[in-house]
Amino acid sequence: MSKALNLVKSFVKEEEGATMVEYGLMLALIAIVCIVAVGFVGTQASSLFSGIGGHISSST
Repeated sequence: MSKALNLVKSFVKEEEGATMVEYGLMLALIAIVCIVAVGFVGTQASSLFSGIGGHISSST
């Protein structure tokens, strides 16, 4: 029983697990920001090209 308790105590004291969790959270946050940025830029680019296409077709 004491071996299992010591194993749990050493697992809780280890900082590698916490570091991995922190890196995972940062990676998830970066991924969310990238997805939102690509969505926003894609929408803006689409409206820009639609406007340019409208001006070109109306001028010819």
